[in-house]
Amino acid sequence: MIVHGEAIVNNIHGLLFTKTENMKRLFLKMSFFFWVCILSIATVKAQENKLPAFITDSLDNYIKTAMGEWNIPGLSVAVVKDGKVVFMKGYGVTEAGGKEPVDENTLFMIGSNTKAFTATALSILQESGQMSMDDKVLKWMPEFRLQDSLATADLRICDLLSHRIGFETFQGDFTYWTSNLTRSEIIRKMSLIRAPYPFRTKWGYCNAAFVTAGELIPRITGRNWEDVVRDSILKPLQMDRTIIMSSELKNVKNIAYPHTIIDNKICRVKFANLDNLAAAGSIVSSASDMSHWLLTQLANGKFNNVQAIPPGAIQSIRQPYSIITSDPADDRLSHFYLYGLGISINDLNGEILYSHTGGVDGFLSCVMFMPEEQLGIVVLTNSDQNGLYNSLASEIRDSFLGLPFRNYSGRSLARFTSNQEESARVLDSLRRIVAMDKNPVLPLSNFTGRYTNELYGDIFISIEKDQLVISFSNHPDMKGMLQYIDNNSFLCTYSNPEMGIVEMPFRLTDGKVSGLTLRVSDFVEFLPYEFQKAD
Repeated sequence: MIVHGEAIVNNIHGLLFTKTENMKRLFLKMSFFFWVCILSIATVKAQENKLPAFITDSLDNYIKTAMGEWNIPGLSVAVVKDGKVVFMKGYGVTEAGGKEPVDENTLFMIGSNTKAFTATALSILQESGQMSMDDKVLKWMPEFRLQDSLATADLRICDLLSHRIGFETFQGDFTYWTSNLTRSEIIRKMSLIRAPYPFRTKWGYCNAAFVTAGELIPRITGRNWEDVVRDSILKPLQMDRTIIMSSELKNVKNIAYPHTIIDNKICRVKFANLDNLAAAGSIVSSASDMSHWLLTQLANGKFNNVQAIPPGAIQSIRQPYSIITSDPADDRLSHFYLYGLGISINDLNGEILYSHTGGVDGFLSCVMFMPEEQLGIVVLTNSDQNGLYNSLASEIRDSFLGLPFRNYSGRSLARFTSNQEESARVLDSLRRIVAMDKNPVLPLSNFTGRYTNELYGDIFISIEKDQLVISFSNHPDMKGMLQYIDNNSFLCTYSNPEMGIVEMPFRLTDGKVSGLTLRVSDFVEFLPYEFQKAD
């Protein structure tokens, strides 16, 4: 039995040994398969996270070349993808001719990209139950008036935020832009604007409407617009360098200075004081801080895995309210353009793109994001005479979508150059006539006096050193220098270059000066102002 028993034991040991060896082999095979899977997943993930060749191989050269072509002193850009900042860099300098470089923390005025912050602040209040976007404006601001009584009675907060109150784009902006008017005065002057369209029938970009929306916030919360935006958005998103008000710009370090082009030369201009239009365009931010905004948009309100903004507030501003145009774009990549609350909406290559641009004196910016692609882009520039701010964002976007290079900047520059050349030809022609030194039909003293416009108010024309000069009640720091052309028309050169150089015809009635037609550059407002001589 003992021998037989030993045989049994030996057989058992042999079986155990064979089983153990098989298990080892199986374990080795499984381990090998496991690591192959891990490596395969990592490879796939790496391929997914691999940046487009345009970003890795071409972007630096593209930006530097285009900045030279557009004569842009400084630019900053950030790109977020799949919950991470994948590219962020500054280019150029903060001031033309200067040496301080632009980096990802350099501050730029973002202009109308402020509007999405205003709309989001109100959407947060809606989520908390304090108000509704469908509330009538009169509920919170009983004194509010438009010329259209029906619009006054039924205008809703969402109408203010979606530019559908019946105004023409930029209508009234000359009256407000960099003016000494208070926010309440701007809102009151809206009642003097003759809206060309019934409300909710046509999209017309209106900065004063956003001022009104911003001033509803104190009525709802008892706190001003700037404090609510700072506490409900900027602080949770850790946008620590972002500035809300123009008046806060003093002694700020690492800031880009504003520039425009005058007589084909890049020139520094003054920072625009937009505190009275704050809810429409006063925020100053950096590519780094704006990347936080983009990451939050793409994470449905989360920042650093914390719900910083309610998801409902994020989605609220993306609901379409207005049709900008339903005509197909020239490139056929988009077929409609809509407007939500402080943000534009269009289709692109079968997906939805949210975007907005911003333009104030000396600055242009672009923000765009595509939730389905988990892609967001911000471009900031310190020149208000360029198309690169938008072209660059579009080129980066297309590279991530796998679309071919379309040379947006080159095409935009060709159009810009053509328009500039035509404007220069017209201006040169007028200046040649001015140089002929013709005499007006009437003595210059006949053109002096007070002129009034229902919306703007008063301007005053006097003679300084044998030249007519305009002073402006709403713009006390600005002058308009008048040089005679012909046929009772003068060439007006504004001391603020953003207002442009324009022809200004005077009207004569029964041989006496009775009024004038005042224009400014299209950058500020498209429509003319008719002034009547009051004296």
